[in-house]
Amino acid sequence: MEFLKNLTPRKYQEEIFKTCVEKNCLVVLPTGIGKTLVALMVAIKRMQNFPGEKVLFLAPTRPLAEQHLLYFKKNLPDLFGSLELFTGSVHAKKRKKIWETADIIFSTPQCIANDLKKRLYSLNEVCLLIEDEAHRCTKNYDYTFVAKKYMESSNNPRIIGLTASPGSDAGKIKEICKNLSIEEVELRTRDSPDVKIYLQELQFEKREVELTKEIKEIKNILQRIYEEYVDELRIKNFFFGPSNKIALIELQKKLGSQLSRNFSSPSSYFAISLVAQAIKISHALELLETQTIESFHKYQKNILNQAEKRQSKGVIRLAKREDFILAYDKTRFLIQKGEEHPKIKEIIKVVRDEGKNKNNLKTIIFTQFRDTANLVSKSINNLKGIKSKVFVGQAKKDGGGLSQKEQKKIIEEFSNGETNVICATSIGEEGLDIPEVDLVIFYEPVSSAIRSIQRRGRTARLSKGKLIILITKDTKDEFAYYASRSREKKMQKSIEKIKKELFESKKPIQRKLF
Repeated sequence: MEFLKNLTPRKYQEEIFKTCVEKNCLVVLPTGIGKTLVALMVAIKRMQNFPGEKVLFLAPTRPLAEQHLLYFKKNLPDLFGSLELFTGSVHAKKRKKIWETADIIFSTPQCIANDLKKRLYSLNEVCLLIEDEAHRCTKNYDYTFVAKKYMESSNNPRIIGLTASPGSDAGKIKEICKNLSIEEVELRTRDSPDVKIYLQELQFEKREVELTKEIKEIKNILQRIYEEYVDELRIKNFFFGPSNKIALIELQKKLGSQLSRNFSSPSSYFAISLVAQAIKISHALELLETQTIESFHKYQKNILNQAEKRQSKGVIRLAKREDFILAYDKTRFLIQKGEEHPKIKEIIKVVRDEGKNKNNLKTIIFTQFRDTANLVSKSINNLKGIKSKVFVGQAKKDGGGLSQKEQKKIIEEFSNGETNVICATSIGEEGLDIPEVDLVIFYEPVSSAIRSIQRRGRTARLSKGKLIILITKDTKDEFAYYASRSREKKMQKSIEKIKKELFESKKPIQRKLF
């Protein structure tokens, strides 16, 4: 393709490109197999077709927007056009001037949405809008606002949405398509015939661990406290159906809404307290069953601290319970003995054994919580040849966040071999240009199809890779594992159904499906 430097598109990328040139398209491709190249190809074509018009490339975070800018700069001729990064740190007046002369703008949706609300510029001369991580284009997110304004004002509108997975819920996928005025969906998975010929083998292994007798004893104590709270809510007719954390959070919202509108009875106040404590115990159980003893004990201390500060009558009652104190004492005894969750021992074994099979093995370990990432990194750093770093988001809760500069440095160290293991929270799942790895470990399975696909996509692209998922038997881990697999299949069926409806209607999705 003319103007495309150093890159040769694969056949499936060329096919997707042809669709994107002709129609507003949602591109669903696994992490690491070339969504950005498709976007680059379409950008070149649209700018050839509409000389003097602009391309706007949106990404949910500044590092992602910057990453796309660098990719375009690297693979376009020097004199192709003016490429600019928009951030909130650039003064609005300066952004307005840059907008007038720039050819391709990379930005977060928040920045563009704010500028449009202030009427700093118009999108009438934008011939292509690209929205990366398009699964975020729902409800009131700024992606939706910008897409709507774009379709209203552009002289030559064309939209591409890029995502590894739009989710498993058909309603949500339709909402994304409606918000982006999608006319066609291009879906590929690792198993698609035109994709798998380019990919390497992905070896999969499920490693099950069992809670120790001592941990099970603590679990049983917490389970009884949890069931007591839930039973009381049922007896008072506040709670029906299966009891899980999501259902409890929904009940909490409902009761809170009634309270704010003065619809509450005296018993509602008691129910609000019960729900709050049930949610606390549910979270404590999740930490104990699936994370680490250290993080669980930290959470126990947090509850006691809340009670000491008299934050609520409910938490005071919980902290005074003999069975809660017994669980606390048993946990403290395990910590003193130096015992941890069996997953920690298993992950040390996995990293040590896999490292023996291959020199300079690059590994990413994904986990839900920062505390777990910290402990895992600390535990494996004692192994010979292991240089591990924790990779987390920017939020400074408990002083554990990383600045964008620190995140960038960790990725550079991982790329050049100074670090060979990254212990990452969800920040490592979405988009960031982390080099391909040999081994991906899920410390726990995730029930979200989006997150599972993004995590898995970090390996087995150009060379063989391995995925290991740790599962604690008879816990929420098992549900999450099977839920994720089910949701991925559901996602593919939902997309195929929408593709069929679009093909049969030959009309934009909003007219057909809504």
